[in-house]
Amino acid sequence: MIGYSLLAGRGPYRFELLPTEPNTGGDALTLLRALLPKTQFERPAHAIKAANLALWPKMFGGRFAFLQIDDEDIADLVADHLSDENSWLRMRLLEDPKFASNILAGLDGLASGPWSGWLARGTDFFWFYENGKRLPLRLIAGELIDPATGMKVACFTAADILDRLANRSLVPNLLLMFLVLSILPGVRALGGSYQPIYYPLMRYVVCRALEAAGVDEDLRQALATDDIPGAWGHRVIECDDDPLELFLNGRNGAMSDLIDRLGDISFAEACGSMKGFVTDPSWHDLHSRLRQGLVTPADEEWAFS
Repeated sequence: MIGYSLLAGRGPYRFELLPTEPNTGGDALTLLRALLPKTQFERPAHAIKAANLALWPKMFGGRFAFLQIDDEDIADLVADHLSDENSWLRMRLLEDPKFASNILAGLDGLASGPWSGWLARGTDFFWFYENGKRLPLRLIAGELIDPATGMKVACFTAADILDRLANRSLVPNLLLMFLVLSILPGVRALGGSYQPIYYPLMRYVVCRALEAAGVDEDLRQALATDDIPGAWGHRVIECDDDPLELFLNGRNGAMSDLIDRLGDISFAEACGSMKGFVTDPSWHDLHSRLRQGLVTPADEEWAFS
């Protein structure tokens, strides 16, 4: 799934599963057509959830529980926080005059320093969805503004944001998602090859924003002393087996078999060439900055890794 597909314009949507080239796909494509739901869906995210619910027991058997969270779930979770007058998120993000601006200033500081490129200020806390398009917003004088048109989208208040979260015209950004799912509850996050850098930087920005506002010393201390805040691993496992081919050969629970097999080999073998790191321009650039001493393991930004 890609960013602009999550809350794309209203459907209906359905699975077509057309091959990218003529006469390709074969038995695997036929199998997928048989397993995936034939119904229509209002949004792409709804279709993906239904597909996973159909595929999961076939590929994993009954050994693993299934949980999928998408933008709509995060919007509802943030709305739950903001609906509570005493919630930390509402009091800090919306009602504290300094915290939100300190966060944005921290992001701007990273963008102009040696850690640039890893944690961009794509939008200010919320994306604006209109006509199936995701648009960035800027927080200016207590209002969320579309910078392209100057249009006021919402006041930065609980009432206005709750209305917009409910009708899906506002959706939390990645920083806000990590704040409510991982940083505040202290839940470990597992991600891809960029997360080992951008997630610690998120924690750094949040902690510095609290420090600048002079609040929540206990939370700042907890963030600073947490030595297992996250991990990477998504999209780095390599193997020669195709789960669909295993399934075609009568192997129900094929992914479960693969996990057992991967569990018996070393981490280095399971990761293969680690091309998500070694061929990525951002990692090459970071390596160059490390060699030049522009960034070091002793940097305060890296203290939250």
